[in-house]
Amino acid sequence: MEYTINQMAKLAGVTRRTLRYYHQCGLLKPLRIDSNGYRIYGKDEVDRLQLIMFYREMEMPLEEIGKIINSKNFDCIAALEGHLKSLVEKRERLDKLIDTARKTIKAMKGETIMKDREKFNGFLKKTVEENEEKYGTEIRQKYGDKAVEESNKRLLNKTPEEYAEFEKLTAEFHKTLKEAFEEGNPAGEKALRAAELHKKWLMFYWKEYSEEAHMGLTQMYIDDSRFTEYFDKIVPGCALFLRDAVANYCMKEV
Repeated sequence: MEYTINQMAKLAGVTRRTLRYYHQCGLLKPLRIDSNGYRIYGKDEVDRLQLIMFYREMEMPLEEIGKIINSKNFDCIAALEGHLKSLVEKRERLDKLIDTARKTIKAMKGETIMKDREKFNGFLKKTVEENEEKYGTEIRQKYGDKAVEESNKRLLNKTPEEYAEFEKLTAEFHKTLKEAFEEGNPAGEKALRAAELHKKWLMFYWKEYSEEAHMGLTQMYIDDSRFTEYFDKIVPGCALFLRDAVANYCMKEV
């Protein structure tokens, strides 16, 4: 079946302006343009628009979507399988949060007793899943599936007291790293303290510690732009500073 731009817009629940923009930026070209100037869309364009909307639902920038779906190696089935996996994980996370909220309301009404552990289940699972979504592929490639699964399990099994300690440690680490960066000396006392706090932070995830793994991880913070962006939110440029501080800390420990 073929659709005019008006019909396509109504079918997908988007505006004609959106479809024109997708055409302009090369995301979604119509099947053809009739002699009267009307854009006509066919089955392939409907399927492509569905994929674009899936990616947009995942808050992916249009430029990145274009690189993916315009790639010669683009696999539509694999893309849909990836969408399905992400949606299922999102649903499970929301179900967990909804369940936690319902139990909390009942507990506040005195209808049931809620264990302290239950109050944090949804949030811990959300943290693990967000980390997996953002960094899972790279971390698994570097450390292996078994190490990552053990790390996730360690975080999920934290008590409310341990999780509160983790949150407090994270805030202290960020504050100390920022202060050390402003001092500008990666071998200074403040920088070494930041490296030590980073080590303690890692041990909430890691079963065992090694200087080599610690230094390797901070190098990855520089090599992978997503990690760099995370640390740039603390203070721009501090990922490189942290790597050097950790190197100095590890050499001092040896």
